[in-house]
Amino acid sequence: MSKIKVNEIENRTGSTLTLGKSGTTIQLACGATQTGFGRTGTVDWCTTAKTSPFTSVSGKGYFINTTSGAVTITLPSSPSGGDIVSIKDYAGTFGQACKAVTIGRGGSKIGGLCLDATVDTAGDSITLIYVDGTQGWLNVQTDDTIQGQSFVAATGGTVTTCGDFKIHTFTSSGCFAVSNAGTPTGSNSVSYLVIGGGGSAGGWAPGGGGAGGFREGKAVNNGNPDSYTASPLAAASGVPVLAQTYPITVGAGGAGKPYPQRNSTTKGSNSVFATITSAGGGVGAPNDAYPGHDSGATVGNGGSGGGSTASPTTVGQGNTPPVSPPQGNNGGQGGTGGGAGYFGGGGGGAGAVGSNAGPPNDAGPGGAGLASSINGTPTLRAGGGGGGNVATGSSTGGPGGGGGSTPSGSSSGTANTGGGGGGSYAPTPTGTSAGAGGSGGSGVVIIRYKFQ
Repeated sequence: MSKIKVNEIENRTGSTLTLGKSGTTIQLACGATQTGFGRTGTVDWCTTAKTSPFTSVSGKGYFINTTSGAVTITLPSSPSGGDIVSIKDYAGTFGQACKAVTIGRGGSKIGGLCLDATVDTAGDSITLIYVDGTQGWLNVQTDDTIQGQSFVAATGGTVTTCGDFKIHTFTSSGCFAVSNAGTPTGSNSVSYLVIGGGGSAGGWAPGGGGAGGFREGKAVNNGNPDSYTASPLAAASGVPVLAQTYPITVGAGGAGKPYPQRNSTTKGSNSVFATITSAGGGVGAPNDAYPGHDSGATVGNGGSGGGSTASPTTVGQGNTPPVSPPQGNNGGQGGTGGGAGYFGGGGGGAGAVGSNAGPPNDAGPGGAGLASSINGTPTLRAGGGGGGNVATGSSTGGPGGGGGSTPSGSSSGTANTGGGGGGSYAPTPTGTSAGAGGSGGSGVVIIRYKFQ
């Protein structure tokens, strides 16, 4: 076989240079590369399926296996016109929940959008060619589907998933950092549950502490309301988010006080997310009916109001400051029980007012909280604290985390429910053995959004 060695071949006349004859294959030697010929729209396929995140190389095709979970492929970071990347669903799983492929844009646009993309159709194959800075990467397989990553993406708190939704639960203050604000066709609004810290109760037959404010909103994206079961008072819209960091404040519960101290400084603290503030629960008023007790004792207003005592008898007002839908209810009224002693009314809860004290020896139970399944499980939160008592009797905290009062002492509101503190129990009318009132439970912030 003869061999011709030259550095350059040029046509003698005309504008066409023909290599070989009809039926001849022109072949590059193994290891040789070409430039200037352009690309015909094909790639060299890597036959080892990808199962974990990777960065693609122009001119390559990749089989992606998402059987064990979603995979992210990142496009080249500095593409040139004509660069090409292909992918193919290896196991037919792209369409299953949590098994779509995310295409990271690598700094360039995809289909003219500054968004990552998703491929979520079973068996799909996609070929992307980089065109220019205006359109970026375009899909040239017109029978297949690619769309901009149109869902919210964020970090912060404890993150769980429920189907196509992510849930961020904050049991203490932190940050909700949104890296992708999404689009109206996917999700760009989040559902929320924000509960303030519960109010506390004072010593000697006090009213029960009011629950922290209960505020909930159910997001609607692309005309579709979020799928979970909300409380009856949930707002019919969520909070639109931007790609920014949102500080989260989780309110502490108010600290209970012993006899004969007043409780005017131990209201629950507010919880905050974005434009949503849930007020701390109002305190349950200590009794000032006996000489030497904390005269001038007051009852507290708040998310839900604290219960009153026999003196003073003014109940705490809930939904303070006012919002719509209301964030809580009033406390119950205290009184005397058949001459046997003094009894406090129950603190208000998110779902009901606190109960009044009633004869012969009953302190008022706390108002019930409300149930929401925003975290995937129906859960009661923001129950009011039960009223305190003198001599005999007991009270129960409101369902949803409220504390109660028994002969063994008061109980506090449950942490991260915003429950009100239970009133103290005093075994004698003089209150010389009165114990401390219960503390309020801390609040919670829960954020939920569609992520695929």
